[in-house]
Amino acid sequence: MHFTNEPKRIFYVIAVILTIALGLSSRYFNTLPPFIQSHAGDTVWAMMVYFLFRFFFVHRSKYVALYLSVIFCFIVEFSQLYQANWINTIRDTLLGALILGKGFLGKDLLRYCIGIVIAFVVDKWIYPIIAQKH
Repeated sequence: MHFTNEPKRIFYVIAVILTIALGLSSRYFNTLPPFIQSHAGDTVWAMMVYFLFRFFFVHRSKYVALYLSVIFCFIVEFSQLYQANWINTIRDTLLGALILGKGFLGKDLLRYCIGIVIAFVVDKWIYPIIAQKH
């Protein structure tokens, strides 16, 4: 762990916590517009995946996190085509459903890409503004 990167890691931990809160909120609050309610969860989940990769690979290029996030999210989505009893038992738990999903949806791949791009833009444009103020 590089100590010079600790402020960045703190930013990414906060980003992960915020995206988890946003994602869970999008699933459980019925006051959101239906479009947001149906698309936000997967989009924000992919943002969280990006921020997690940035946390672990803070010393690497942002593009590494971008590519790894797309690959990871696509693997998780395509894994939903596999419907064995043992993995469906895991998917039937709250945590398993949140991490692995339940069933393959092609449109989720687009949601993931949008979320990852949003996180990348936040990382590229917002983090430098925050870092400059501190």
